[in-house]
Amino acid sequence: MDFYSLISGSDVRGVAIGENAVLTERAGYRIGQAFSEFLMRRGIARPCVNIGRDPRLSSPALEQAIADGLASAGSIVRTFGLCTTPAMYMSLLGTPGADASIMVTASHLPWERNGYKFFLPDGGINSSTLKAILAIASEATDLTHEGGQISRESYLPVYTEHLRSVFMKHFGADNLKPFDGLHIIVDAGNGSGGFYADLLASLGANTEGSQFLNPDGHFPNHIPNPENEAAMESISEAVLRSHADLGVIFDTDCDRAAVVDSTGREINRNRLIALIAAILLKEYPGATIVTDSVTSSGLAAFIDHLGGHHHRFKRGYRNVIDEARRLTATGTKAPLAIETSGHAALEENYFLDDGMYLVTRLLCEAIKLGKRGQSLSSLIEDLAEPAESTELRFNITDPDFKAAGQRAIDQVVAYAEAHSDWHVAGDNYEGIRISFDLDDQSNSAWFLLRLSLHDPVLPLNIESDVAGGIKQVAALLADALKDAEGIDLSPLTAILA
Repeated sequence: MDFYSLISGSDVRGVAIGENAVLTERAGYRIGQAFSEFLMRRGIARPCVNIGRDPRLSSPALEQAIADGLASAGSIVRTFGLCTTPAMYMSLLGTPGADASIMVTASHLPWERNGYKFFLPDGGINSSTLKAILAIASEATDLTHEGGQISRESYLPVYTEHLRSVFMKHFGADNLKPFDGLHIIVDAGNGSGGFYADLLASLGANTEGSQFLNPDGHFPNHIPNPENEAAMESISEAVLRSHADLGVIFDTDCDRAAVVDSTGREINRNRLIALIAAILLKEYPGATIVTDSVTSSGLAAFIDHLGGHHHRFKRGYRNVIDEARRLTATGTKAPLAIETSGHAALEENYFLDDGMYLVTRLLCEAIKLGKRGQSLSSLIEDLAEPAESTELRFNITDPDFKAAGQRAIDQVVAYAEAHSDWHVAGDNYEGIRISFDLDDQSNSAWFLLRLSLHDPVLPLNIESDVAGGIKQVAALLADALKDAEGIDLSPLTAILA
């Protein structure tokens, strides 16, 4: 089979159920063999690999398949069953002798999809490493070795204690009930994160009204995704219905999260970034906050007002994390790498994108603020919100979609260079970001046009601080793209209708 077709950034992903399944047990077995061989070629004579999974219907079989493949190729395998993606990386640090780990998950994607995420001791692998593993899987050679074995263990309780230790660090080992008097709703979306409600309850929180805690691979209630509108509406309604102080929501494998305040206000995307940035900039004055490319102008001003530096980089959580690591290595204090999607990695937590760790840090701050009669929302009162924002996705119809997409971007760049009222961003790392002075207000609107990381799509983000600005920007961009070939511009036409 074409193993390269399973590449999605730095992860393996594909349809795993039904007639169109491509991520089959056979494919998982071969990928397991390839990963074992990959580790051996790096000098590990007998690799030890930990494996966990989310609750998708296909996950148990795919967990077993990759475990069997690893063992057949000479690896020692420990299967953990239901787990979270952050826990699988932590297992490398917390279990003796582990050389690598694998999480069976497709994050927030529909229930019939699945995938594999790979970790080495220095973090998640990148796309080039994944290609090297799949190149081995594609080789027509016998990868079997003797000495492999599989054992069944449990790691989620260990990871739970890791999170508990964070609370104890902030409030002292003698304060066994730091959440006493706080009402927190947990929404796990029927993914892996339901145990977090039990952790909070054991620390004194009232978790009555928490929902969708039981794992269910069909995800019958809503998509477990902190960016999904229906999911955020659901947790907001639960908070209001229960008169709770806060609500927290996770994606399927718990590497992303968002929160809701007592008024039902969603704190995700730019608000979430502003919130954790405000906390960290109190601890690390003047630090650099690394984000993806579609963050708002208001967020940049908010971080600047707090004395921090906003470093906008490429989309993709691995890109953002790697950039924060690079800055740290060069002596720049970069305690946070975060995407608007909710992927957040803190330097203090090994730059691991861990939604539960992020929420844990936020809840610690909530307790401290509560003692002063304040709330988490008070930290972002000065965050300027755009009047309008939208994201459009232009399908690329040209078979060579990357070339066609780049031609369209180049066309916009050339147009911008010929028009002095089009201000090209100085911190642009992908596609093209342009700002405009609408209604005589400096930099009051912007757009970012970029090529999708994985799909034949040009995503377009537009944000405006003035009413009607999106339509004005769309009209300007339509003129710049009017002769673009191989791009379906109907979403732009629809805005202008």
